Amino acid sequence: MWKYIKRYLHFAVIAAAFMVAEVLMDLLQPEIMRAIVDDGVLGVHTGGVGDLHLIWSLGIQMICLVLFGGLCGSLNNVFVQMAGQNIGNQMRKDCFCRIMDFSFPQVDQFGTGSLITRVTNDITQVQNFVSLFIRGMIRTSMLMFGSIFFMFRLNRQFGAIVLGAFPFIVGTMVFCLYKANPLFYRLQAQLDKINSIMQEDVSGIRIIKACVREAYEKIRFGKANEALIKTQLQVLVIFAFMNPIVNALMYVVVAVILIAGSYEVGAGQTTPGSIMAAITYTTQLLNGILGLTMLFQSISRGVASWKRVKEVLDTRPELEDGEFDKKTGVHGQIEFRNVSFTYPGSGQPVLKNINLKIYSGETIAIMGATGCGKSSMVHLIPRFYDVTEGAVLVDGINVREYNQKALREKIAIVLQKSELFSIPIQENITWGKKNASKGEIIQAAKVAQADRFVQSTPEGYETMVAERGMSLSGGQKQRISIARAIVKNAEILIFDDSTSALDLKTEADLYDALKDTNPDSTKIIIAQRIASVRRADRIVVLSGGSIEACSSHEELLKTCRTYRDIYQSQMGEEEYHG
Repeated sequence: MWKYIKRYLHFAVIAAAFMVAEVLMDLLQPEIMRAIVDDGVLGVHTGGVGDLHLIWSLGIQMICLVLFGGLCGSLNNVFVQMAGQNIGNQMRKDCFCRIMDFSFPQVDQFGTGSLITRVTNDITQVQNFVSLFIRGMIRTSMLMFGSIFFMFRLNRQFGAIVLGAFPFIVGTMVFCLYKANPLFYRLQAQLDKINSIMQEDVSGIRIIKACVREAYEKIRFGKANEALIKTQLQVLVIFAFMNPIVNALMYVVVAVILIAGSYEVGAGQTTPGSIMAAITYTTQLLNGILGLTMLFQSISRGVASWKRVKEVLDTRPELEDGEFDKKTGVHGQIEFRNVSFTYPGSGQPVLKNINLKIYSGETIAIMGATGCGKSSMVHLIPRFYDVTEGAVLVDGINVREYNQKALREKIAIVLQKSELFSIPIQENITWGKKNASKGEIIQAAKVAQADRFVQSTPEGYETMVAERGMSLSGGQKQRISIARAIVKNAEILIFDDSTSALDLKTEADLYDALKDTNPDSTKIIIAQRIASVRRADRIVVLSGGSIEACSSHEELLKTCRTYRDIYQSQMGEEEYHG
């Protein structure tokens, strides 16, 4: 945490200086009050004759000290917040940047809900911990030890009474914090679960309603929330017992001081003003101890949250960046050399001994049964995952050697699930190319067969897209996603079953337009429909993670039984024989 604190240490030092000044003003006031009571009101040292001038003089001093202390307190709050907010802001940005560098398995390992909790709630807890530590540690320690010091200076017996109770008070606090500390980490983990359920259910609200599972999800969320409340209540119960015990001990101290003080006043060994000052110091000591209690709660929770934030910050990206970012003599050539791939944490290989060379400008289609490894295969090209064995080469260079940004700039990919953002349609398309002109956007939309429906909307390309594209149909979302990939004008264009919501005519028009506008780009098409792939230069048939056949449509009908079965099931026996 120090690397974040030291950036804004100057704010913390200034805040600490103002806090020292504020507490000193508080500690000086009981001594002035003693002088007002003893010398100004009772005239203890002047034969019982009060001194109105002294009362006015010391009263004005007290008011000035209070005002100055209040000003110092306000300035302390300003600089504490400047330190805490800046530290939290920098930490949150660093966490987000680290998450953006995570591989897919690392994101899955943490979980979306947990990452959201860590970047929001956990960093807020750390931020509060830093702010309270800067303010609270100085204030509570000065109030506690300053009160004891001034108490001894005022009356040794009073000081001894307070000091005798101190171990019991501290012991009570330590015991309660020892019991509560493990609960804070559990509290944040349970908050993770609640956020995960919320994220899942809001994303899947349509399927929940379609399956009439609202009641089940309410029960599931209720159980997670009850677990959180139960842990929170355990923490609150611990501190609910601690605060009255500490208060009771301090009030016992006040009572003992009053009893001892009454004897000393009777014996002429102390004055009423000294007793009042001693009680005020005891109250300040109590405030310091209660502040320390709250501070330790914040520290315990802040440390638990910091550990969770630190897990994110300390997790190194699995995919180490290469250094190659130069241009090569070929463009859009891909090669799989003896590639095998197994997902992290799974013992079952998805791809086995894949050997395939895709030439520049070639259109390759990939077909196969569900789960045979089609998407896994193309995800290795932009290096979303690293191969388990073998190598994937783009333009003759191993993808591991590429700078990831340089590699992915060569590739445009349209995923199975169309991901759109809550921004205008135009901006969703320009995600593919940041500085795309309006003409390039419209041209990409025309190729993707999206221009007509976009122009029919009230605001055209400025039409806002609802969260996750909920204001658009499945086919509309796919066409905008395709336009986003096309506008990039990349060397390699990958369609990962991204035309499944398009009718056959629209899909055919898309591929015809793509052939005319992007003739030099290498195209990889994953599809389930024969009509989508039959015009490809070559069709790869995957079976059980291995390549069963690779050839043209006509050749596969003659030589590949699996492809022939797919064709017959979709196109019919008559058309096949015809």
